[in-house]
Amino acid sequence: MKTIVRGPVYVVQDNIDTDQIIPAQFLTLVPTIPGEYDKLGGYAMHGLPESLYPVRFIAPERTKTIYPIVIAGKNFGCGSSREHAPIALGASGVKAVVAESYARIFFRNCVATGELYPVECAGRLCDRLKTGQEALLDLEAGTLMVNGTSHALRPLGEVKPVIDEGGIFNFARKKGLIPPRQV
Repeated sequence: MKTIVRGPVYVVQDNIDTDQIIPAQFLTLVPTIPGEYDKLGGYAMHGLPESLYPVRFIAPERTKTIYPIVIAGKNFGCGSSREHAPIALGASGVKAVVAESYARIFFRNCVATGELYPVECAGRLCDRLKTGQEALLDLEAGTLMVNGTSHALRPLGEVKPVIDEGGIFNFARKKGLIPPRQV
């Protein structure tokens, strides 16, 4: 499956933890309930300090972001192991995070939930790019194009088909590894 993501980027630095991605007070929202899933998206990146990130990730009174791509530094998604973090980002409209590195549990939760693509970049893009710049992410080519400059990305490998199917359970159902969902 060809995966292209276009749109403005939202740039954050190192050690963005799950409390910054989705603060604990919003963990009472149940992502399997459609209305609550949307509300959860509205609180994505709500824990970022305004002093460091004056451009808000989601405009007030909105549940969706205008930024389908998040650019980050090292250790994105560190902190607690809550799967609400990638779910909140996905619910907000994020399609991919391009980071220098990830906390292992956050990366696994991205794959398990199928909410977004956790892509690793070869260099420090968070110091070179600015929030709002238009980008084209091509997962098959392994590139992020911004202002005519192509930035190399590490391939997702065997996890991409799992994310393409919407997570580990959907992937397992499609492959016949578990029975179809009962309605």
